[in-house]
Amino acid sequence: MQFKCNQTLPERAIHIALKGPGGKCQRGDGTTCFIANNVATTPGDMTERGCTYAGCRGVVGGPVKDAIQLTHGPIGCAFFSWGYRPHLADSDFHMKYTFVTDMNETNIVFGGEKKLLQSIIEANAEFPNAKAVFVYNTCSTALIGDDGRDVAKQAEAIIGKPVVFFECEGFRGVSQSMGHHVGNETIFRQLVGSVEPEGDFSRSINIIGDYNIKNDIRTFEYLFEALGLRIIARFTGNVSVDDLKIMHKAALNIVHCQRSATYIADMMKDKYGTPYINVTLWGMKNMAKALRDTAAFFGLEARAEEVIAREVARIQPYIDAYRQRLQGKRVFIYQGGPRVWHWIELLRELGMETETAATTFGHTDDYEKIFNQIGEGALVIDNPNVPEIEEILTRRRPDLFISGNKERYLAYKMGVPFVNGHTYDTGPYAGFVGMVNFARDIDKALHAPVWNIVHQHARPAPVARHAVHGSEEVES
Repeated sequence: MQFKCNQTLPERAIHIALKGPGGKCQRGDGTTCFIANNVATTPGDMTERGCTYAGCRGVVGGPVKDAIQLTHGPIGCAFFSWGYRPHLADSDFHMKYTFVTDMNETNIVFGGEKKLLQSIIEANAEFPNAKAVFVYNTCSTALIGDDGRDVAKQAEAIIGKPVVFFECEGFRGVSQSMGHHVGNETIFRQLVGSVEPEGDFSRSINIIGDYNIKNDIRTFEYLFEALGLRIIARFTGNVSVDDLKIMHKAALNIVHCQRSATYIADMMKDKYGTPYINVTLWGMKNMAKALRDTAAFFGLEARAEEVIAREVARIQPYIDAYRQRLQGKRVFIYQGGPRVWHWIELLRELGMETETAATTFGHTDDYEKIFNQIGEGALVIDNPNVPEIEEILTRRRPDLFISGNKERYLAYKMGVPFVNGHTYDTGPYAGFVGMVNFARDIDKALHAPVWNIVHQHARPAPVARHAVHGSEEVES
């Protein structure tokens, strides 16, 4: 199996596979080995991956709502501070200001430690109500050897509040996945367990690995609270620094994103003995199972069934109506990591089938879960670049492409209906209620009147494009 766009980049073949007869893996290099993943990008590959800084700052640390988020690097490294990923919070401070040391050529030559210290002091003076300062290292300041950890200690003594230094320079690791690890480990080491509150925490949980995209937490927090549980901390959507300090008191960790946040659940289990369960909070079956598994831990099974029955009765008519309109549609999902395997079952509940699946930074366990859920003939591709995505859209012609903002206009150009699964078209998408929103956005994308106009009046793609990319199914 080969992609025509990869004729000059044959190394990509091992990152592409079909699910063949009997569920066997048919990899692009002709072997039955599993697809390669979580390895360094091949030089020349126009990857869409983010860096370690992006994973630490943009995913794990950034959602903490009452910390000053300071990037130690050139102004360009702060471009993606906010706006790209709407992890909302109930705070006027969060996502309102961008802090960066603005390293210039002189700082790079003579060092940026003094500038970092001064930036922390000034930012804290401007916003004294912030509960901590999070400092993110970048490639440039790591390469010149700035000792940010030492500066953080000095600053902490001066301003009298936690200064958390993340060693998340972009070149560490092979993708933003390393940034998740750094973010988890740093927060655990410097904040978790730093306060010992009194009280009864026997029926308390942390929700790990949800970042409150478009207020996702509003779709499932009340469900866990309806079981009689107290949520101490959300890691890290809409979470405060004070919540992080006491999250070790929880009786159980509920782990949603099992790529970006299992690290802290493992560390809490090792140090504090806190058990955790893996859950999926998207889709009806998955959400119901998450509630049942959580309730079983606390002996609240009967209450869970009451909550599930109430919620399912409320939304089932909407899901049934959307299912009639979506039945039989074929989907290409491309997300950062676990959302692909989180959503395959959700789409099946809507009568849709995933025929192509891809992630930016998925690991082997992510791809194993994907492979187990897709049907024979489905394609799996690790870290696809734009030419590969274009070839998939041209040759496999999915009815719907679910991806992120970077791919939106490529899909439109290729005449393929698109839903933004990364930051949501409208959202929220989690929980029972969120599934109705997701189904609504999918329905709007698939049945927008514009597609009739495009198909009837748009100029056909040039023949030369078809000669390059082909119009047949992927070769095997």
